[in-house]
Order: sequence, then C-alpha cells, then structure tokens
Amino acid sequence: MNRKGTIGVSTQDLFPIIKKFLYSDHEIFLREIISNAVDATQKLRALAAKGEYKGTVDDLNIHVSSDTSKGTITVSDNGIGMTAEEVEKYINQIAFSGAEEFLKKYKDTAASIIGHFGLGFYSSFMVSDKVEIVTRSYREGEKAVRWVCEGTTDYTMEETLRDTHGTDIIMYLNKDELAFAGEEKIEELLRKYCRFLPVEIIHGKEKEWKDGKYIDTDKEHTVNDTKPLWTRKPVELTKEDYDKFYHELYPYAPDPLFYIHLNVDFPFTLTGILYFPKIENRLELTRNKIGLYANQVYVTDSVEGIVPDYLTLLHGVIDSPDIPLNVSRSYLQSDRSVKQISTHITKKVADMLLDLYRTSRAEFEKKWDDLKIFVQYGVLSDEKFAEKAVDLSNGGFYLLKNVNGKYYGINDYTAAVKDIQTDKDGKTVLLYTYNAAEQYAYIESAKTKGYDVLVMNSPLDTPFFNYIEQKNDKLRFVRVDSEIAAKLVPADNDTAAHNLSEEDEKTLRELFNGVLPSNSTPASDSDAAPETSETSATSAAQDLLTPHYSIEFSALGENSAPAVITRSEFMRRMKEMSDIQPAMSFYGKMGDQLSIVINTDSPAVRKILSAVDKENIDKKEIAGQIIDLALLSNGLLKGEALAKFLRRSASMLE
Repeated sequence: MNRKGTIGVSTQDLFPIIKKFLYSDHEIFLREIISNAVDATQKLRALAAKGEYKGTVDDLNIHVSSDTSKGTITVSDNGIGMTAEEVEKYINQIAFSGAEEFLKKYKDTAASIIGHFGLGFYSSFMVSDKVEIVTRSYREGEKAVRWVCEGTTDYTMEETLRDTHGTDIIMYLNKDELAFAGEEKIEELLRKYCRFLPVEIIHGKEKEWKDGKYIDTDKEHTVNDTKPLWTRKPVELTKEDYDKFYHELYPYAPDPLFYIHLNVDFPFTLTGILYFPKIENRLELTRNKIGLYANQVYVTDSVEGIVPDYLTLLHGVIDSPDIPLNVSRSYLQSDRSVKQISTHITKKVADMLLDLYRTSRAEFEKKWDDLKIFVQYGVLSDEKFAEKAVDLSNGGFYLLKNVNGKYYGINDYTAAVKDIQTDKDGKTVLLYTYNAAEQYAYIESAKTKGYDVLVMNSPLDTPFFNYIEQKNDKLRFVRVDSEIAAKLVPADNDTAAHNLSEEDEKTLRELFNGVLPSNSTPASDSDAAPETSETSATSAAQDLLTPHYSIEFSALGENSAPAVITRSEFMRRMKEMSDIQPAMSFYGKMGDQLSIVINTDSPAVRKILSAVDKENIDKKEIAGQIIDLALLSNGLLKGEALAKFLRRSASMLE
C-alpha cells in the first residue's frame, strides 16, 4: 500500500517539551530573556543607522528588577518593541525567529544581533507559572499590547498602556524557583552571563558602606562592560590594560605570563584574548578557565573542541558568531568552522612563542619555568605545535635548563655536551635531576666526571623524554641516580672493577644481603595464623609493591659514600608513565627496583674485611649502618627502621 502524508506535530504536545528539556540548566532563562532585549535594542540602532528611526539611541538600556513579595522578575528594554501582529508572529508561533528575519533584511548593519532560533523567550516558562509581555512598537501610532500566558498553549492579548517603545517581560516564578528573585542571585546570574553584553544592563542602585552596612545610593548600578577589551583594537591597548582585564576575570590570580589578542575576520570571525597563567604543576586545577562567547553573550567555559586540549590550560575569552551552537546555545556542535578556528589558535600561539623566543630571549627565559608545562603538553598533544616547539633540525623554542640555571635550546645543548657525553653507541646522553637539592650527591659525582646535569621536574617530563628519543634516536635522557657516575655514559673501556677477591666478594655479599630491608616480616611459628586465599592475595599484593633491593660492588673512591642507591631508568619511567596512562597501570603496582652499590674503596667497607674475629667489631652492625645511611639519603628509611637506625647511631657514639 502506497501512501503519502504529513507528520502531525501538536503545539500542545511540543510546548511542555520545550519548557522542560530545551535547556539543560534553568538559570539560563535570564540570559535568554536579556539576550532578546539586547536584540531589540540593537535592532533599533540598526534602524536609526538606516534612517528608518528618527529618535535618539543614546539612552538605550535594559533594566532588570525583582519583587520577592510577588515572586516576579521583570526585564525591561526601550528597544524596537512589537505590534500586535508581531506578537502573533514571533511569540505565538514557536521557533519563528524575529532576529533571523531581521538579519536577512538588515545584514549590513545588524551584525550584533544575537538570536537565531526563536526559542529563547520560552525558557522563561522553565521557572515561571505565568509570563506577561507588555510591549509597544517604535512605529508611529501603534498601540501597546499586553500578552499573558500561564504555561499552556492558551494566551490572552489586549491593548494596554506603555509610555515609550520597548518591551517588558514579567515572569511570575513558580514556588520551586522563587530563589531566582533574590537580589544577590540575580546579580550573580547577570555577572556570569551578561557582564560583557553590548547594551547597558541596569540592576538596582550602586551601594556604599555607611554606619556599618551597605546602603543604596541614587546612582543606577550598571552590571556590564559594553566594550570589553577583546572588542577593541590591539593598537589602542597597553600591557596594563591587558593585566587589568585579566584580574577582572580572575581577581586572585597572579599576573599572567603572556597574552595573545585574537582578531580574525576571514574566513571566520574570531576575537578574544588568551592568557598564559602562572600555574603550579597540577593540570586538573587549571582547566575550564576560557570563557566562550557568541556576540558577547556567555555560552560556556567548556571549550574542548574549539580550543586544542593542551590550550585549555590557558585563561581568557574567545568570541565568535561563527561557532556552531546547539539550539539552546549551551554547547558546541562540531563542524568545519570549529576545526578551522582550532587550527588558527594553535598556529597563533606557536607563532607568538617562537617570536618571543627569537626577539626577547632574556624575557622568555625568565618565564620559561612557568611556561614549560604548557609547551610540553602541546608537544605531546599536537604534532603541528610540536614541529615549531621542538624543531630538532632548526631549533624551535623549547628550552633546557641545567643545575647552574643556564638555559639552552635543545640543539645548542646537545652540541655543548656531545663531546664528553656521547656513549659507546654514539648516543648523546642528557643527564638530569628532578631535584637538585635532594640529589646533590649524585650531581656532584656526575660533575667530577665532567658531565653537565639538567633540571627536569615537570610531571610531563617522562612522556616528553620518550617523544624526543623517538624523534632522534641519537639522544638519550638518563637521570643521575640511575647508575653510578662511572656508568652514566657507558664507554667501550668501562670497567666495573672493585678489587675484591672472590672470597671477599662472597663474604660481603652474604653480610649485606643479611641486613637488606625485608620484603615481609614473617610471624614466629607460634604466632602464625593459618593462611587463607584472602590473606595470601593480600600478602602477594604487598610483596609486589615493596621495593626490591640488590647488592652490587664498585670502587667509587675513598671520599665517596660507603653505599649508593641507583634506580633502573627503564622501570622508573614505566612506573611514572603508569600515573598518566591507565593502560600501563600494571607498572604502577610493581615495587621499585633498586640497586645498592657498595663502595669497595670506602674505609668502612675495608674495615669489615680487615677486621679479625677476635676484635670487638660487630660487622653486621657496621653493614646495617652502611645500608641505612644509603636508604636515609634517598628518603627510604622510615618508621621502625628509622627508629632502630637512630638508636644504633647513638650507641655507636658512646
């Protein structure tokens, strides 16, 4: 059976859906109603520019007021207003956008019109039992109209009185939403959604402190800045202007590192200001600080998609009428424009950093420590950005800093250390420390070999090392505690000589293995409880997390520590990567692999070997002291073991 027809959509069924589900957040209603008022005002200005309205447009504004006793919020404008026919057309027909129609007719002079879908007015019913419109058109001879609806598809409309052209929207809040009528709540919403709208929004009076309290003055309180910084030309602005605007956005933040003023009009329109904030190394605390606006109307601070992921660490604002929004203007819809804007922002940021690196190197170096985490994140997230930041052929703007506080480009640093820090495989070894104070002894040992040591203390260092090593197989990053100094840069003639006879080595190995930290503390036979599958699994998990030690021997010199702890570079990197990549979590559950290198040149170690049994020397006590000193220097001696060490140290001094 063949049949054609029209799907029936009942307004009576559609209206409740619009009221309840069009907007994800009820507080959006005030933004939508005020946006409509802004459009009405901007339309009147467009008509005046065309000569179709002869009155003044110098005093156009929007008033927002409330009455908590009546539970009402009123938004009033002195804009274009509506005739009875226009109310029928734009209010009584859902989704017939007056803004869309007006834009087509006055596209050259109405670029700042906000509305497009014709649905924003109905957001008022999310919080209201009844909504009233009192409006009067700017047209000569038109009567004012009063329209009332109580949340159904029924309405009443009649002639009424209004002194001037414009529109009042009176919302009678339902009992669950009465909090919205509070003066402080309205101020909060206006500051969030309307603080940069292009028409003055007036809410109450300015206040002053008098007799221990705030009182109203005679001056009207304007909520918004109608000409925010990003709408102005960069040549008109100073650094002080940008810093002031930043602190208006983020009152308690320290001064930003840099700023970028975006100003694009082709092939899309994009304005805004992005700031590099001074942050701590806690990425999750710095996201969602970029405000997205469309024609100065706040949309969201979740800008993933339009701003590359690594740049969501930046602060500031971006504004574009070309950003595709969903029907409720609540979030982005991905399309070609979004990709173009994202690409442009990436290029703009990379070009600015490269220019600063080349033209203001000293200033760039001063801010590098705070800037580094942004750049690393960008390198790891965006190949186009990485090509400019870490150009291993021609430079780039990524900096390395050594323990003496000197900064180098990657290529410059590699050239500086290549002669002395190239290993037997032809790889240049870049030595680094995560903390120069904590690893002082390791750094000094490396320096005695003539090596230079970098400071690398970012949470993204490990994946960054992996990235660089993949791009250049002739570079290798090695932390200074991963080996004894003699083995940090392996050479063909390396020897691990320790001058011990087989018998002496066996003696020392048995002795030091006997005092190593135990992986577990077994109970005595009388105290032991029967092992169950649950206790067995718990014990196995604890064993897996416990550091595992091994003993090695090397002649490190008489003036070196009697024992040094080294950590496997590979295993340590894998454990660090497990904190970032869930797929590698297995490594995070494994204990540290640590080598305790006994210095066979140490007088304390030689004393153990040379002592005869009849001498009053406790070899095990000395060995335990040597091991504990090594653990203590690495922050690994804690709890009961630390208490025993302190008691032993005190007794050895008696």
